Amino acid sequence: MNPLAGKSILLGITGSIAAYKAADLASKLAQNGAKVNTILTEAATKFISPLTFQSVTGERAYTDTDLWGNEAHVLHVGLAHHADLMIIAPASATTMAKLAQGNADNLLTLTALAYGTGHEQPLLIAPAMDAGMFGHAATQANVQTLIMRGATFIGPEEGHLASGLVAKGRMTEPITILGHIRHTLASDGPLLGKKVVVTAGGTQEDLDPVRYITNRSSGKQGYAVAQAALDAGAAVTLITTPTKITPPVGVELVPVRHAAEMLKAVRLAIQEAEVLIMAAAVADFRPAQVAAQKIKKGTEPLALSLERTVDILKEVNAVRQTSGFPKFVVGFAAETQDLLKNAQNKLQAKGLDMIVANDVSAPEAGFGVETNRVTILTATDQDDLHLQSKLEVAESIIHKVIRKMTI
Repeated sequence: MNPLAGKSILLGITGSIAAYKAADLASKLAQNGAKVNTILTEAATKFISPLTFQSVTGERAYTDTDLWGNEAHVLHVGLAHHADLMIIAPASATTMAKLAQGNADNLLTLTALAYGTGHEQPLLIAPAMDAGMFGHAATQANVQTLIMRGATFIGPEEGHLASGLVAKGRMTEPITILGHIRHTLASDGPLLGKKVVVTAGGTQEDLDPVRYITNRSSGKQGYAVAQAALDAGAAVTLITTPTKITPPVGVELVPVRHAAEMLKAVRLAIQEAEVLIMAAAVADFRPAQVAAQKIKKGTEPLALSLERTVDILKEVNAVRQTSGFPKFVVGFAAETQDLLKNAQNKLQAKGLDMIVANDVSAPEAGFGVETNRVTILTATDQDDLHLQSKLEVAESIIHKVIRKMTI
């Protein structure tokens, strides 16, 4: 399901101190299974060596000196026409001006021109330049010209620049650029045009203005499910409680805190949704009363009165009976005992099409870790997954959703 696996990525690097970030990007692309060819302008080689890129990609890195070799008359054409995606990161103001003007005076711009001729594959540009340069009228005119021709811009960001100034011009971080590339290449997946709603994280039920009741869910599994759905080409709405995780590029993010807020967001999001995946750990109880002021320590024990929170899946099932949406519902069962029995009961009681059961007390699985071991249940079958990364678990969930539902 990884949209980067086996794809040919053409990475252009121009003269910028941010060239060191391009090496990290090239490495991340290669680690995700892409074949990465790199082209450095002469100015880029002043900042970073082509050998660096050859080392992290295992592929040849090209420079302007290759224009004078025996393959020069076909080199740029071959590079352009074998690429599934071309990205220039960092892209200097000079290179952007050349691209806008069709000035092919080096191997990178020559290849970009060949890539743009009758080529329907995407061109991404991640600018990097010092204060005032990106906002200059000349640069903005070039940006608009390139956008009209189909280029997609990533950044630049506000931040500390080489000059010491803080302004817009900093190259977007490689992990975010990787997300944009991943999202772009996933545009023709099996869930293309389908809406998937995912919930993630542990809800927070207020006790007083400074305290709340929650659980140990980190949101990692839910975010991984959102990424896997994006990789399959879906339009993904991610309803999430506060986490420390960067959302996947391409999701529609809906922040919530309480179970009641999550219910409201879910009811709105599932209208005409093909799939709902409730990966969030929703609190079963909340304080019956929320103190208006901070509860002081005092000398006596504190007794809390709790009441049940809303049952989101029960509410979803009621909506589904009348509207027909969502068409397919997946629940999660985080248990510490009687795993399969409790999961089967929830599968039937909540009217689910599928449930993902995991023992959150098991080593290296459950809350807060990078791996998980789950059992995926439907009314007719059961898949026991071995310990693996949460993204791999998420991919298995999405694969099974695709197989089980009629899209």
